[in-house]
Amino acid sequence: MEIKKYIKLWWFFARMTTKVAFQSRFGAIVFLIGKLLRFVFFLIFLILLLTKTNVIAGYSFWQVIFFFATFNLLDTIPQLLWREVYRFRTYVARGFFDYILIKPVSPLFRSLFGGSDILDFSILLISVIFLVYAAGKIDITVFGVIGYLLLLVNALLISLSFHIFVLAMGILTTEVDNAIMLYRDLTQMGRLPVDIYLEPIRGFLTFVIPVGIMMTFPPKVMMGLLSGTMLIIAFLIGISLFLFSLFFWNYAMRRYASVSS
Repeated sequence: MEIKKYIKLWWFFARMTTKVAFQSRFGAIVFLIGKLLRFVFFLIFLILLLTKTNVIAGYSFWQVIFFFATFNLLDTIPQLLWREVYRFRTYVARGFFDYILIKPVSPLFRSLFGGSDILDFSILLISVIFLVYAAGKIDITVFGVIGYLLLLVNALLISLSFHIFVLAMGILTTEVDNAIMLYRDLTQMGRLPVDIYLEPIRGFLTFVIPVGIMMTFPPKVMMGLLSGTMLIIAFLIGISLFLFSLFFWNYAMRRYASVSS
């Protein structure tokens, strides 16, 4: 019953946010065009680059496209689902978070899912189409597909953890914008496989700021290039980050001081 309740709440919040977004239809159209152009321009850049080099870090043309499509999928889903995080600083600074706390809804759920951006669905659909088409151009196995799907879930869990960290930081410091943009900038380094970076940057992006685990590991397991040990490490890091983010959120909530105080 609780799950059903929160699904209905998410759908309600998403519909309200979409109505607000389409109050300015011109603005919504410009937003979508900007997103599409950003996707197309980087795709053109990759095509031009690969026509000159044939391979990048040992990966073929369609393998690189598959990496890029996976990145776009994992970059778009968090923006679609957890867009409310970008507004959280205003809620804390102006006292609206006090109003959230008195409602019979989890404040964490409200802060994460209170404003899902359906406008990102078009980019999500394009990413899925490219993903399926590119997957048909590379050698895959049933185990690879299962591992890929599991690592996608793990990547979203890591992304969710980062967003919860940002919310907790917002409660403690009222600083959200720079933290979430830092996350966005770091994940942009996963557009291409982290194998293109030299050590120690590659290790840093894989195990310290797990961009590699999020963006590079799923395609690598699909291609049969990821060991079982790395697969286990990826899941351990994902689960550990999620549990720690919940602990940090609870820590921040215990130290929250409302605007009135």
